[in-house]
Amino acid sequence: MKIISALFLLLILSLPALAVEPDEMLKDPALEARARAITHNLRCLVCQGEAVDESQAPLAADLRKLVRERLLAGDSEKTIETYLRARYGDYVLMTPPFSPTTGLLWAAPLVVLLLGTGIAFFFIRRAGKEG
Repeated sequence: MKIISALFLLLILSLPALAVEPDEMLKDPALEARARAITHNLRCLVCQGEAVDESQAPLAADLRKLVRERLLAGDSEKTIETYLRARYGDYVLMTPPFSPTTGLLWAAPLVVLLLGTGIAFFFIRRAGKEG
């Protein structure tokens, strides 16, 4: 039983800590859930690999507050996303949309894989002819 308790404690401690402070949270649970969904899909511009919802950076706290203020003002999720994209660019989204400017970013893994496969095939074939 002690092992199960220790494993459960380890599991709980390994979960990501959310950085939303209690004073940031909205009183309306439905609005708070919408705010959390929005900030979970926004990239922290300071941390770059972390969602705004999880980041401790001051800019992330400002973005969380901004999202909540705009929700209280009656803005939709799409309106808030459009506002943030206009202000910070597509990089503020955790999954930026496909466009000509992000096309290379989306295609890079496939290009590297194909290039690596081609090089490996070339060297394997060349080694077969020599041996």
